[in-house]
Amino acid sequence: MPILSGRKARNDVLFDEDFLKKLEYLYLVSKKVFQGKMRAERRSRKTGAGIEFADHRDYASGDDFRAIDWNLYGRMNKLLVRLFEEQEDLSVTLLVDASESMRMGRPAKFDYARRVVAALAYIGLANLDRVNIVPFAEALRPQLSPKRGKGQVFRVLEFLRAIRPGGETDMESSFRTFVHQTKRRGLAVVVSDFFDPHGYARGLKMLRHRRFETFALQVSDPAEARPGVKGDLRLLDMETGEERIAMVSPQVIEAYEREFKEYCERLASFCTSIGAGFARTLTSTPFEDLVLKVLREGKFIE
Repeated sequence: MPILSGRKARNDVLFDEDFLKKLEYLYLVSKKVFQGKMRAERRSRKTGAGIEFADHRDYASGDDFRAIDWNLYGRMNKLLVRLFEEQEDLSVTLLVDASESMRMGRPAKFDYARRVVAALAYIGLANLDRVNIVPFAEALRPQLSPKRGKGQVFRVLEFLRAIRPGGETDMESSFRTFVHQTKRRGLAVVVSDFFDPHGYARGLKMLRHRRFETFALQVSDPAEARPGVKGDLRLLDMETGEERIAMVSPQVIEAYEREFKEYCERLASFCTSIGAGFARTLTSTPFEDLVLKVLREGKFIE
């Protein structure tokens, strides 16, 4: 019986029965993906008593006789010790934007982001990676301690349900705290709309500088890309509370759409320039389609 069989899901709109079934399907797909190139690339560079052969070195006094390559000794008359690669579990940190701007839309960008984070966390847990979830806004919020194993998925869902968005985004401050308190390196996935009044560049650079394999996932509402508004409007910044009165004409909408597109392209180009992965999605895209696309294109492994 699947581990996700209905527990605590009947009255849960965010993580209902249909959502849980999709998680199990995504896990089955991920197993096929990780059996290939992506899984192999997760190996550490350490050598020791693992499974995969890595190299030879000269025998030294005190080495285990069982590690000697006797077949090679028979051909070369030289004592060499076999070295093997140790396979380590991957540490996956999911940094989810919990700022006020993530409340926008139907579904809210934050709800969509939580579903994506839940799906990625489940895939990681099921593949025996160490997974933790770190909400952030103007600073880091209380986080989920690292979990491992498929049975931890309900703690992940309970944690995600309890997060409430609010405040202003400050990636630089949040990620500085994160890298200083996180000793274990691994994959850092940032799920956000990337509307940071302080800029996203320094925060993402900080992750890369501290040798985190970084992936940026930009979540946008369709109305942000193509706003269906016109006339005299009162515009309110959800995070800062700043207000402006504007006359929205077709020309203004055209200019806005062009600027929004260029903003997204600059973000994608910046991520490429620092060696970070990138994907963008609208909340109108089913979350499972997004996760499948990311897995199949191997975008988490650059």
